[in-house]
Amino acid sequence: MLDPAAAATPAAAPGRVWRIEDLGSLWTLLILFAIVAVFSVITPRHSFLSTTNFRDTLLNTSEILVVALGETFVIVTAGIDLSVGAVLTFSSVAAALVMVQLSGTTAQEAAFEFPHEALGIPVGIAVGLAAGTAFGWVNGILTARLRMPSFIVTLGTTGIAAGGADLLTGGTNVPNVPTDLQTWVGAGNVLRVVPVPVFITLIAVVVCHLVLSATRFGRHTYAIGSNIEAARLAGVRVDRHLIRVYTIAGFLSATAGIIDLARFDTATIAGHATDNLTAIAAVVIGGTSLFGGAGTIIGTVIGTFIPAALANGFVIMGVQPFWSLVALGAIIILAVFIDQYRRAQRNWR
Repeated sequence: MLDPAAAATPAAAPGRVWRIEDLGSLWTLLILFAIVAVFSVITPRHSFLSTTNFRDTLLNTSEILVVALGETFVIVTAGIDLSVGAVLTFSSVAAALVMVQLSGTTAQEAAFEFPHEALGIPVGIAVGLAAGTAFGWVNGILTARLRMPSFIVTLGTTGIAAGGADLLTGGTNVPNVPTDLQTWVGAGNVLRVVPVPVFITLIAVVVCHLVLSATRFGRHTYAIGSNIEAARLAGVRVDRHLIRVYTIAGFLSATAGIIDLARFDTATIAGHATDNLTAIAAVVIGGTSLFGGAGTIIGTVIGTFIPAALANGFVIMGVQPFWSLVALGAIIILAVFIDQYRRAQRNWR
């Protein structure tokens, strides 16, 4: 039986063996290779390619990549989620406060003693994930059921999440988080090789890639982004699907918040103000169209590492880090231009 989404998704032009989208944003991969090659040559003692630098880059990129995965689903549906950074912060704050409350008394926590952390840590993680998921669900309800623009909805929930985190903490970081969270998760390693945050991110990448590229859910996501009315007429339950997409984005933002909490052993309030823009930039650089209907998880992975590689290379060279923002802005403009060119070519055919 023909999947309804297939009828709503534009087919490849007859006689074409491949499309550039099918190659996982080949041009983006070439840019990343070029950046790595240049910095490998010009950095002192080729330190850019050192094992330590590679490991640090993976760790520093893990959080924003998890956020960008959720943003990919949203943008493929032709939506936008500006709340992912604030949801990350709120989720980490909620998790940290629960862990602190359940792991011991105030005096014990001040002495870094956590007699009940076996209870406090998993419950705190569950609360943090639930909080982020709830924000995503609300975004989906307001966008799908009330037909409100996703830009406005998520701009509003950004303020709610950020303000809520400030209200819960008084605008300060949450200290005295149980140390085992950092020991086993933030600084832990799988098989003594892969950092746990990177391992969690890898699992998220694999699962999201399979869901978007090899399941009916993924086909419906592309169909909605390509033509929402055609998808609706073809039998796709658009409202329910959009709610799920935004809920996934909220859950993944919360996951990134737990990773951040585990890595730094504190819930930071002011450290994620630009995470939403960084995640959107990674998705767009990776070849996902802001107009919906096109994009891949692999492209997002590549798009996330481009600004990370730029920033890392400039730091090693002693160049002002502001130049990485200039370069990133130019790459974003180039990505949008290429997306516009592709759309024009498809419409011309």
